[in-house]
Amino acid sequence: MKDVVIIGAGVTGTSVAYNLSKYKGDFLVVEKHADVCEETSKANSAICHGGYDAEPGSMKAKMNVEGNHMMRELADELSFPYKQIGTLVLCHNEKDFPNLQKLYDQGIENGVGGMKIIYNEEIRELEPHVEENVYAALYCEEAGIVDPFLMNIAYTEGSNINGVKYKLNAEIKDIVEKEDHYVLITADGEEIETKAVVNAAGLYSDQIHDMVFDDNKFEIRARRGEYLLLDKATKGYVNHVLFNLPTEKGKGILVTPTIDDNTLIGPTSDFVDDKADLVTTREAIEEVIDKVNDTVDNVPVRQVITSFSGNRAHESNGDFILEESKKGFFDCVGIESPGLTSAPAIGKYMADLIKDSLELEEKSDFKPGRKAIPKTSEMTRKEHNELIKENPLYGKIICRCEKVTEGEIVDAIHAPVGARTVDGIKRRCRATAGRCQGGFCLPSIIEILSRELGVSEEEITKKGKDSFYIEKRAK
Repeated sequence: MKDVVIIGAGVTGTSVAYNLSKYKGDFLVVEKHADVCEETSKANSAICHGGYDAEPGSMKAKMNVEGNHMMRELADELSFPYKQIGTLVLCHNEKDFPNLQKLYDQGIENGVGGMKIIYNEEIRELEPHVEENVYAALYCEEAGIVDPFLMNIAYTEGSNINGVKYKLNAEIKDIVEKEDHYVLITADGEEIETKAVVNAAGLYSDQIHDMVFDDNKFEIRARRGEYLLLDKATKGYVNHVLFNLPTEKGKGILVTPTIDDNTLIGPTSDFVDDKADLVTTREAIEEVIDKVNDTVDNVPVRQVITSFSGNRAHESNGDFILEESKKGFFDCVGIESPGLTSAPAIGKYMADLIKDSLELEEKSDFKPGRKAIPKTSEMTRKEHNELIKENPLYGKIICRCEKVTEGEIVDAIHAPVGARTVDGIKRRCRATAGRCQGGFCLPSIIEILSRELGVSEEEITKKGKDSFYIEKRAK
């Protein structure tokens, strides 16, 4: 019997797993997809929010500010990219200024530091492309950007190194409550017995919760956001994360640098009935392009290399639900923005609840951190040459756009809970993430995955299940 089973391998579930791995116990993460980081955690704005727009006294405010303050040290410990570049919330006219002042006051109440209100000339010195007549802005230096993929993967690898097991392609279809434990039943009919369950199922956390509760049900609605990603040639177009004053729909169309020097614009914000609906639409793309011109001038939309969408888990009460809802059943429900920023704090908070409930003992041999895949594109020529001497595969470029070598792809496959799909490679080392979106390197990546996994090329998928590339051989 397991001590704890965590349902969901997004950034919330894996953060809980990493923090739990500091204690003695038999821990398992189950994930219905073929890899970790397959839903909300892979399609978001990748921002480390300051915490000024969360309702004072809410769990969102508490987790946001604590998570933000933990991010630098955690990024160093787990070797994932983080940059504290700051945010600007733009106020475009004097009549809206009281709302900007309210954000500032709210940030002070929440414990956010490094904030100040600045005005037109100073804003345009920081951001020359900002809309010309902008009146004022709330600047928060404590905010920044992260790599959401590598943050999620770092938690996964760090927890796995410390004994947490991962079971992929394992969708939970039912939970049976026994007198002193739970039985989780997968889509394949497998039964997993555990003393405790952590519900970190994101968009489907209401369904998991309702398997155990006849009343006190939750309601998760999917709020879809569509984004445009611009080529690295736009590096420097903006230097900070730029928002407009938020509305009831959220923070609106933002413009931000990414951790890898692209520019990201979006998202839209629309509720959808199908939680798995991740289509992108012409109408939404046009909306992003139209509305972003209220923020910045002359957006280089000819540099768009891809569009994508992500669904956020909006709980009807509007706050994070983080609690032991029943003896041995722990809910992490409604984790939408600022969920990525909050993940470090949520992981610790939930692990502490579980530790106290199950009376877990601390390990003496916990190993903090994990070894990241070398990023040869950021190395000096000398450093790269030394690596090639150790392994010639680091000298063979596979992805030209992102300058990813065969050695990095092989490392991604053989990492703890390593890549088994092309998307898994993309998230771990950025092959296929560049200008051509895999147009050049995809056949080579399929070949490498086939060779390293010992399966046929016909079995290689984009993201598991039925997402095959090769139907049959012509010869």
